[in-house]
Amino acid sequence: MDYDRYKSFAPYRGQDVIDALRRLNGEMSHLSGFVTLVSGDIEEATNKAYLDHIVRSFSSVRSYDDFLNDITCGIFVPTIIRRTITEFTVSGLEKLDPAKGYVFISNHRDIILDCALLDYALSTHHLPVCEMAFGDNLIVNQFIEDLFRLNGGIVIRRELPIREKYLESVRISEYFHKLITEEHHSVWVAQKSGRSKDGLDITQPAIVKMLFLSSRSSGERFPDLVKEMNIVPVAISYEYDPNDINKGREEVIRKTHDGDYAKKKYEDLISMTKGMKCQKGRVHLSIGDVLADEYADADEAAAAIDRQIHSMYRLWDTNYFAYDCIEGTGRFADKAAGLDKDAFLARFAHLAPEVRDFVLNSYANPVRSALKASE
Repeated sequence: MDYDRYKSFAPYRGQDVIDALRRLNGEMSHLSGFVTLVSGDIEEATNKAYLDHIVRSFSSVRSYDDFLNDITCGIFVPTIIRRTITEFTVSGLEKLDPAKGYVFISNHRDIILDCALLDYALSTHHLPVCEMAFGDNLIVNQFIEDLFRLNGGIVIRRELPIREKYLESVRISEYFHKLITEEHHSVWVAQKSGRSKDGLDITQPAIVKMLFLSSRSSGERFPDLVKEMNIVPVAISYEYDPNDINKGREEVIRKTHDGDYAKKKYEDLISMTKGMKCQKGRVHLSIGDVLADEYADADEAAAAIDRQIHSMYRLWDTNYFAYDCIEGTGRFADKAAGLDKDAFLARFAHLAPEVRDFVLNSYANPVRSALKASE
């Protein structure tokens, strides 16, 4: 593949990796702040030793694969898991062939961790890590861009004129196709253009269409294109979502302002921070089956992705209790028996009723989706 053709949005490669590491070394205050965020409130001497270890590790990094395996999956993610996750479990990795590239289409809860935890699971099981697509709205400075693109980040430019946006989408589609079929590398894509705020994980057919945008004139059948891209649904579930309340407030404001919500410049950065440092309880990652049926169009393929995500999504006591609470039933009382229900509800006691109901529904909706998938 001619990577120079995709250099404006693709992960760093070659000299760009070395240049980015040099910039990180020159931004020690930013790097130290990020390390403190990941490691938590530890003694200054311990934190300095941790930072020094990371900086020393930069010397062996020559590619984003190195950075992902050695730094992110070797240092950062294990620390986040140890500090903020009660138990992290994975299922379905045995379905993956290390010699193949996949398009992992995942539900989306956390800006950073959804893909980072997938990469960690792949890395620790000696499977190739994947690139990840993310919106350029997350890039607030050069430091953040360097971290993302050193982690295999693919920059999706959101604010472009219509024609430029189309041409950029074609190039990204072309890049994905070559990445999977020629380079046998994998990529993570969220099923929506942003995080799910309401817990309803519905794949936008536009995401599937984008994968095949560059192949429209090839004459190849859509079902064959689907199989060629090795699309794998992925479901990630958090017992507690650190951003549940801000998501609820955002969506309630959006609804009361006719769908309009203007994010502040650093709002996504704050969400990233909360996602990394706050408690999440148990977390499970489910890897689905490669889409292999004959799908007539993107709508059918998207529906197949949804069926897998909804059926393999690991439901927690928080989901079952929220469902019973909203529905006014005791249907799943046994599945939420171990939950401190008063403590769970106390988290939302200060909220306006409409925000509280939205947040509780965001926990209840995966149960509704699972029930519908089992019909």
